[in-house]
Amino acid sequence: MNLSKFQKVYFLGIGGIGMSALARFFMQRGAEVRGYDRTETELTKQLVKEGATIHYSDEVALLWQDADLVVYTPAIPKDNQEWNWYIQQDFLVKKRSDVLQWITEAMHAVTVAGTHGKTTISTMIGYLIREAGAGCNAFLGGVSVNYGTNYWSSDKDLAVVEADEYDRSFLKLSPDVAVLSSMDADHLDIYGTLEALEAAFIQYTKNIKPNGTLLVKHGLRHGALLTGPTTLTYSLQNDAADCFAEDIRQDNGGYHFHFVQGETRIENLWLPIGGMHNVENAVAAIAVTQILGLPSEQVKQALAGFKGVKRRFEYILRTEAVVYIDDYAHHPEELAALIKSAKHLFPNRRCVIAFQPHLFSRTRDLAEGFARALDAADEVLLLDIYPARELPISGVTSDTIAQLMTNPAHIILSKAGLLEYVARAPLDLMITSGAGDIDKLVPEIAQILSKK
Repeated sequence: MNLSKFQKVYFLGIGGIGMSALARFFMQRGAEVRGYDRTETELTKQLVKEGATIHYSDEVALLWQDADLVVYTPAIPKDNQEWNWYIQQDFLVKKRSDVLQWITEAMHAVTVAGTHGKTTISTMIGYLIREAGAGCNAFLGGVSVNYGTNYWSSDKDLAVVEADEYDRSFLKLSPDVAVLSSMDADHLDIYGTLEALEAAFIQYTKNIKPNGTLLVKHGLRHGALLTGPTTLTYSLQNDAADCFAEDIRQDNGGYHFHFVQGETRIENLWLPIGGMHNVENAVAAIAVTQILGLPSEQVKQALAGFKGVKRRFEYILRTEAVVYIDDYAHHPEELAALIKSAKHLFPNRRCVIAFQPHLFSRTRDLAEGFARALDAADEVLLLDIYPARELPISGVTSDTIAQLMTNPAHIILSKAGLLEYVARAPLDLMITSGAGDIDKLVPEIAQILSKK
């Protein structure tokens, strides 16, 4: 597909993190971009500043009748008036994943999949490639703290793409290098069973281009089925994997370590962000740079400047009095890694986490896992479930998780109640977590903690 032929591109759901990356891709290639979303956000405001035209009311009178390509997110409801008009009028209407398919077919593509870890790994890969001087086009599911964006461009024929398993979108991608970080139960509202989800990830590994490479986390289930034309495994520090970290040393909220891959060693690496899981993510990202043939010394220098991804173990405050971390974690495995890492980095502080469950179906399906993960904190503050695209499910609330917890130090709070708690409670290690709208409370929480 010759993407340069599209000069008038309309986005239905332009404010989504993945959609906005594609909007920026077309704008930076000279196309005019317009779009619709339900609500104005900081991201849509930024897109407007960059040249997009956006409206926030689903009205046929407001859509773009001259568009030569209409891109929509699968989150758009089927009763959306604009979407239905474009379909009825026989416009070229494509899902976000279709456009990413065109991009991965046209470029040398690195794709990163997994139920967790993919945003950080893909951002690290894109950052390391760029800072090492190779250049790439990066399409991310989060905002790079280094660059303040979820997309950057290059004239090089290389793309880094976060591969989203929701709605099976990632099965359309055609990678040269495919990374697979995890395949724990999630999106069961789409897949129905863990086995169906795992089958989709297995299929993802079969879509690699000839002569391509699969980089897969060591020890995943169905390992014998997770193979590419060439297959490498990675691990945090298991030397049975092809790539792993050695001599990991915690230092001032970050980590020193060595990267090992066969005869290749990159020694004394410095990762300046928290979370032992991020060392493992860095192992995967560095392994990709080796597959691509990037100079090790430039990769080493670049990693030392990596500032992370917004809302991925993001330090909001870090003082002698209080550490405040905000994180997107919305899956039990992510929560467990978040709490474990925070307590490991700050062992003498009392870990208090405010968690907002995301989706009624995810809460119902993974309640036991959430309870186990949250039990590891010293105190848990549960907010109401963020519904996103779902209607309530009878009997499913935040109390569904609370009832399964063994740690008695937990309470259910409203958003206002959370702010009141932060104002009165003695806190030296505070975490907010969730994929809903809990992040809107972050500035106010930070302000309260700063004053205290």
